[in-house]
Amino acid sequence: MSGKMDIPASEVGVVRLFAVDLDADALKAFGRRNGSWPVADALGIEALAADQVELFPATDLTGVGLARYLEDGFGVAPAELEGMRARLDALTDGVLIVRSRAFGGEAVTLRPRAPLRHIATFREERPPVQFEPLPSASAQGVISPATPAVTLRAKRNWWPLALIVVGVIIIGLALAL
Repeated sequence: MSGKMDIPASEVGVVRLFAVDLDADALKAFGRRNGSWPVADALGIEALAADQVELFPATDLTGVGLARYLEDGFGVAPAELEGMRARLDALTDGVLIVRSRAFGGEAVTLRPRAPLRHIATFREERPPVQFEPLPSASAQGVISPATPAVTLRAKRNWWPLALIVVGVIIIGLALAL
C-alpha cells in the first residue's frame, strides 16, 4: 500500500512507477477495461488516459531491464536511476508506469492501494531550450504583418454590385408606374 499523492493540474514530465503484486493471469485481468478499470480503481481515481499508462510483467524486459527502459523509453535521467538500477531490474511481478499526461491536465489525488506499491517517482529529462540562428538563409528574414480583411474588402471592385442595385431600383420604379 502507498500513501496519498496530490497531482497538480500543471504537472508535466513526471513518471510514476508502481509494482503490481499479481501473477501474469491476474495482471491481464487487472489491465482490462470493461466499464470500470481496475488500474484506475486501484489508484483511487475515476479517469485515466490509457495511452499514458503502461502495465506489463517486468519479465517482458529481460535483457533490457526496467531501469534502461525508463531511461530510453521515458527520458528519465540516468542520474535519477543511479542507486536504484539493481532494485528496479530485480522486479519480477507486474509493473505500472503512469505519466503526468494520464490525468488529462486535471488536479487529482492518488490513493494507491493493493495490488499497487509505489516504487518511485521520476522526472523526464528535458533538454534545455536553445535559441540559435536559423539553419538556412531562406528561413531568415522579416515577416510582414498580414493585411487586415477590412482593407481587402475595401479594395474589391464595388461597381458591379452598384449596377445591380441601380438596375433593381429602376425595374421596381418601372413596375410601380
